[in-house]
Order: sequence, then structure tokens, then C-alpha cells
Amino acid sequence: MQFNRTADGVLHPLPAPSVDTGMGLERISAVLQHVNSNYEIDLFQHLLKAAAEIIGLDTTEIEAAAKAANKPVDYPASLKVVADHARSCCFLIADGVNPSNEGRGYVLRRIIRRAVRHGNKLGATGSFFYKMLQPLIEVMGAAYPELEANKVRIEAQLLKEEEQFAKTLEQGLKLLEGELAQLKGSVIPGEVVFKLYDTYGFPTDLTADIARERDLTIDEAGFETEMAAQRQRARDAGKFAIDYNSIVKVEGETQFEGYETTQAQGQIVAIYKDGEQVDEVVEGDEALIVLNQTPFYAESGGQIGDTGLFKNDTGIFEVQDTKKSGGAFVHQGIVTMGSLKATQSVEAIVKADIRAATARNHSATHLLHAALRQVLGSHVQQKGSLVASELLRFDFANDQPVTFEQLQEIERLVNAEVIANTEVTTELLDIESAKAKGAMMLFGEKYGDEVRVLSMGSVIEEKNFSIELCGGIHVKRTGDIGLFKITSEGGVAAGVRRIEAVTGSKAVEVVQKENTELHFIEGIVKAQKGQALDKVASLAEHASSLQKQIEQLNQKLANFQAAELLSQVQTVAGRSTLITTVQNMDAKSLRNLHDGVKSKLDNAVIVLAGVEGDKVSLIASVAKDFTASIKAGDIIKHLATELGGKGGGKPDLAQGGAPLNEKFASVMADLTAWIEAK
Repeated sequence: MQFNRTADGVLHPLPAPSVDTGMGLERISAVLQHVNSNYEIDLFQHLLKAAAEIIGLDTTEIEAAAKAANKPVDYPASLKVVADHARSCCFLIADGVNPSNEGRGYVLRRIIRRAVRHGNKLGATGSFFYKMLQPLIEVMGAAYPELEANKVRIEAQLLKEEEQFAKTLEQGLKLLEGELAQLKGSVIPGEVVFKLYDTYGFPTDLTADIARERDLTIDEAGFETEMAAQRQRARDAGKFAIDYNSIVKVEGETQFEGYETTQAQGQIVAIYKDGEQVDEVVEGDEALIVLNQTPFYAESGGQIGDTGLFKNDTGIFEVQDTKKSGGAFVHQGIVTMGSLKATQSVEAIVKADIRAATARNHSATHLLHAALRQVLGSHVQQKGSLVASELLRFDFANDQPVTFEQLQEIERLVNAEVIANTEVTTELLDIESAKAKGAMMLFGEKYGDEVRVLSMGSVIEEKNFSIELCGGIHVKRTGDIGLFKITSEGGVAAGVRRIEAVTGSKAVEVVQKENTELHFIEGIVKAQKGQALDKVASLAEHASSLQKQIEQLNQKLANFQAAELLSQVQTVAGRSTLITTVQNMDAKSLRNLHDGVKSKLDNAVIVLAGVEGDKVSLIASVAKDFTASIKAGDIIKHLATELGGKGGGKPDLAQGGAPLNEKFASVMADLTAWIEAK
């Protein structure tokens, strides 16, 4: 490895060129154990034997042959896939990766599904893959205690994904069967194969296997065409992001002065306008400006870039965002007065109030992360974050929603650290010293030889409440955060939850808003202060009782109306038929009415339309003696289609709905003739 290729295609020499020998653990083990394959080393032999037992594969003959030849057992290729993929998946989940539809989570999902597919080829039934964790712990648990520590979570993730894949296979097989039933010729079209793969996660090799079993083939060229089109759509979707690497080409790095100040002098190193480097920008010009030193923080680690202004005797530049391009800090904005030229000095002024609010949220994010790990467990790992002046957003690995009680405990822990008002300290340490100190490091992140370690919170057993690597802007003491308040918690992806929170004056606003709402609720329910909960519970119980009474009365009314409707029964095509419209009736009441009519009218076709406001509810039933010639689902589909609504169901019972429009009366009037024709 010799170069780093940036987005503009330029090759930058690496500071230390290197050679990747490919001598990983398995190959070194193969050499030391005098075997010819990775799968013949003791580690894999144990996993392969365990996989065979879990799947129920009889390997007696090949094991006996291997023993007679004094050689390791050469297990089937599919069994090797299961063993190899089990190891990969368990380590990925232990490191905080969860199956998902994007990034490394998608890679994990594909590996799991491939392993399950190969297990099925060997005759595996039901869920089996998650059972591979225990054999892996037996051979690698001593070196990697994370496997045992995360055993419950790893098995749960594997089992959940395996069960989900079983449903995917079932859905995909149904869709494929439908496509095969309509197939003309012996080639499954590429767009069908792609739809199964892209929409339903149905493996292409499985589609090909099923095709071979039926003397069919798949259109591989057509599939590749669809895949290429998808990749192009993905590339097109990313074109709107500004690639600063392709625009800004500056030698050297911007010196960051912002840890200690929000105002500093800097010299303009380069100016870019419309993607081209220029010497001057004037009032109204949008531009990118690079300084030799700046107090502006460039977006990084989830913290947004600073805003503010540059000014000197010739002009003012409003900084709307700050980002990085290599080592350069790029200030994006517009000239609001006069002009600015390259090489000029400017006074760079960050909006101090926004910076302070952002710092509060960033420090609170670190405390939140630590509190989450205390309350939920050490498996919690950061999966993304946003630190702005208005709020903080933190994504983390967790399979279950965080309960209300857990959220309260997390809030309590964070605010306890805020009240303690301990000093926030930063140190520049080498990576090994940072690890020894207990600094949390994110999976997948690249760290240099020297890192910035941020410690905050109470010291327990010689370790701070929170210790993380971070290059962001923070408060001086935890008390500067003021107040921490969680505003929401929810899921954003499989195994990933999101918490949003506010601090300082924003947190006070949220608390005051909640108190205001509670005050109005107390007034509405006429409750004394502190008694609103009991009063609301009492009212809810009373409302539930009234609702039951209303439902009972509606049922009696429906029975009464049902008796009246019997006079409208007519004979259509030799079948007793009732078609009628009822005013001021919602879907639930219509169902009650239908049940009342049906109890009094055997062996009939019943079609009821309930009109309420601008909506129409539809229900139809057909006696089983008639479903061979006319089906309730067909009646509802016909009405819904004519009226611009939706509906369907079984041959004997179906429901639907549609907007009330000018066609309603004529469509209902024509229904008798439509049924008669069936």
C-alpha cells in the first residue's frame, strides 16, 4: 500500500508505505500445525464438527476415512461456509454491528443469510445458526471474552435474523411461484430476479437453484442490467453533496484555535467561488474561504460546524457552515459587505451563544452515552450522533425500546453529574495510554498515534463517569450544562434506537411547556394541583363504561334496524338478496348491523353501504351455497373500484371503503343487475 486516492482522483503518498502479507491467524496456524488448509486447523475442525451435529449431518464415513489416513476431516463446502460465517457474524455482533439494510449491517445480514442458505442445503430445519455461538466460545472465548459477555445478545440477534429470513424466503417463494405460473418460455426475466433480490432479500442463487429444479434458467444479463441501474440511481442520489476534496486544494493545514477562544485573527489562504479558486470575492458572492488559523470548529464527530463572520477594513463575510477538506478548514458563506481578497487578514468571530449551546449538548451526549451503558448494559455502542445548538441526537445499539423507568434513571444519572459540577479535562495521549485509561473507542473508527481524551463526571474507583476520545468542543465544568432533559426515544433501524434531548435553557423550556400543559389539564378536569392523574384515570374509567353502554345501545339499534331491512329483501338470480344504503353509520356500526341482518336472513347475499359524512363503508356476505358463482370479495372489489376506494376479502365475507361521490347512487342502483349477471 503506497497511496491514498482522494475523491478528485489524486494519489497522495502514504507517510509509511506497507506490505499486506495476508498472514492472518488461520494461515499462521496452518503453518504451525502442518496442514494445508485453513479449515484443517484445530479451531475450524471444532467448529465444523459442531456445525455438523447442530444441523444433523451424518459425517461418520468421512471422519472415519480421515482418521484412517491420519488427516484432518475434509468436511463439505457448505459446512465450511456455515462454520466460517458463524465466526464472522458472532464477532461482528459482539463489536456492536447489527443486521440492517445499509452499510456494514447489510453486509452482516447477507453473511447470515448465506450461512442459513448453506445450512438448509445440508438439510437443516428450523433455526440452527444461533447455536453456533457456543462452539465458537469454546475455542475462542478465552482470547475474546466479549463473546461470552455478549452471549445473550448475539444469540438473540442471530435467531431474530434467522426467523426473519425464514419469512423472507416464504414471501419470496410465493412471489416466485406466481411469476412462474405466468412465465412464457424457459427463462425467468432479469427484472423478476432483481425484484426478488432487491425488494424481498431473496438470494439470487436460490432463484437459480429453483429454476434449475424446473428445467428453467434465469436471465443473468437482465439481472446485471437492473443492478447497474440501481447503482447509478445511488450515485445520482449522492451528487447533491458538496465534495470539498474535489474543490479545495490547499497545501498545509489550518491551525485550530477554537478550544480556548471564539475570536481570533487569521490570514486568508485561499478563496473558491463556483468551484474555482479566485483572488477576490465581492458583496453577494457565495464562496469557500480557507484561513491559516481559525477559531471555527469544522463539522466532525457528529458536532455541526460553527457559524459567525469574518471582517476586516474591506468587507464582511458571513460564515454559514464550517467543514473539513483534508487538513484545511473550509468556511462556507456569503460576502455581505464590501470585498475580501486572498492573503488578507481577517478577524474571525464565532457566534458565541450558539457555540456555548452546542458545547452543552456535546458534553451531555458523552454523559448520556455513559448513563446508557450503566442502565442498559455494556453492549450499548454509539451508532451515530448529531450535536447542534438546539438539540442532541444519539443513536445506539439496543434490541429493545428503552422503558419509561429506564429513561428516568438515565436522566437522573446525567443530571446528578451536572449537579456535581466536576471539571471537564482533556489530555493528548498515545493510543495505548488512552486504552489503559479506559477511554471508549468506537468500532470502525480510525485513530492516529496521538488522541484527545476527554474525561468528565464523578470519579469512581479511579475512573471518571465518562472517558471518551473526542476532538469536539465541550463545557469547562459539567455544571455548565445546566439541565438535561430527554424529549424522545424510538427505533431508527433494526437493533438501533435513538434518543433526542435538550440542555440548558432549551431544557427549561421543555419542562415549563410540560408544566403548562399539566396546568391546563388540571383546569379542564377540575382537579386540585397534584391530583390530575387520579382525576384523569377516573374520567377514563367513566368514559370506558359509557362507551360500553353506547355499544350495547348500538347493538340493540342494529337489531331493530335489521328487522326493518328484511322487508327490502328481493330475489336476484334465484338468490335471496339484500342491497341497501344506511345513513349516518360508520364501519363498526355497519358490521353490527350486518351481523344482525345475517342472523335473521339465512342463505342470502347481503350488501350494505354505510354513509357517514364524506365516507362510505362497505360490507358484503354471501352464503356458502352461492360462493361458487358469486363471491363477497368480488362484490366489494367491484364497488370499491367504481367508487375510487379500496376493499376485498374472502368469498363469504368482505369489507371496504370509498369516498362519497356523485357516482355512489348510480353504482348502488346498478349493483342488482351486476349481481344478476353472475
